[in-house]
Amino acid sequence: MKFELKLELIALLLVFVASRPTFAQDTPDYYRANCMNCHTIGGGRLTGPDLKDVGKRKDAEWLIGFMQNPKAVVDSGDPYALKLAEDSRGVVMPTLPGMTRYRAEQILKLIEDESKLEKSQFEGIKVSSKPFTDADRTAGHNIFIGIQPLKNGGSACIACHSVHGLSALGGGRLGPDLTKVYERLKGRKSLSAWLMAPATETMQPIFKNRPLEAEEIHVLAAYFEGEAKYSDADASVGRMSFLLLGLGLAAALIFLFDSIWKKRFHAVRRPLVDGEIREIHRGPDGSGVDPKVVAHGGFGGFRGDSSGEIRQEAKTS
Repeated sequence: MKFELKLELIALLLVFVASRPTFAQDTPDYYRANCMNCHTIGGGRLTGPDLKDVGKRKDAEWLIGFMQNPKAVVDSGDPYALKLAEDSRGVVMPTLPGMTRYRAEQILKLIEDESKLEKSQFEGIKVSSKPFTDADRTAGHNIFIGIQPLKNGGSACIACHSVHGLSALGGGRLGPDLTKVYERLKGRKSLSAWLMAPATETMQPIFKNRPLEAEEIHVLAAYFEGEAKYSDADASVGRMSFLLLGLGLAAALIFLFDSIWKKRFHAVRRPLVDGEIREIHRGPDGSGVDPKVVAHGGFGGFRGDSSGEIRQEAKTS
């Protein structure tokens, strides 16, 4: 029994030891997917601060605690955490998935190693400084609404987001309105970094293997910069337009079915009734129908009386 228990413990230890190098090896990928959209290492501030030599600004224990639960540290009133939130315009770093103590230690080790390099692989993208043009904004609009597909197969922005000035039904409501996103992310560089590696729970799985191209990021930034001068899209307008469209379609369907039913009434029921009338009102010799009956239009000239018999209505000339 003791021998079997020892074997189990040894097996668990081997699995743990073997997994630690693998865990460390995927740290760059983890950083790229979860940190790079808000931070650079040596490339300047984005939404969050530049992390180059961050270990010289705060001790490792504080950084590990903050990485595991940023909101709790901010809510505790920690002066340095409050300053970080203020510099980020109130944006508090989210708690990242799988952020264990060991993961945090590996990320700090990665940042330390990258900070020693002349140029870190996480320095960030080089955002084009060429002025935005009307052609750029038009191209960005076409990408947003899906007229121009994304080169790597990502979903069109309109599937989840809306902006000012879209057609009556507007865009999607799963994600936030992006009319003011250029201002919220403090301009071209931060917005471009976000588009390079979106980290939200819905966007990350979609764009992790289908990243935006540099030119797509450029024209989308141009489009959002142009939209920033407008107010956010009014969701009630889209809902009202949808309601009115639904009512219009319902009314059209009612008129359509009414028209079809009328044709059915004249094409099927009336000939049957007229046939019965002809049988009832044949001439005295049985060879034909009384011309007076036909002249009154058959079905239209007769009605049933209280006894259930069919009689000819009085006609005035």
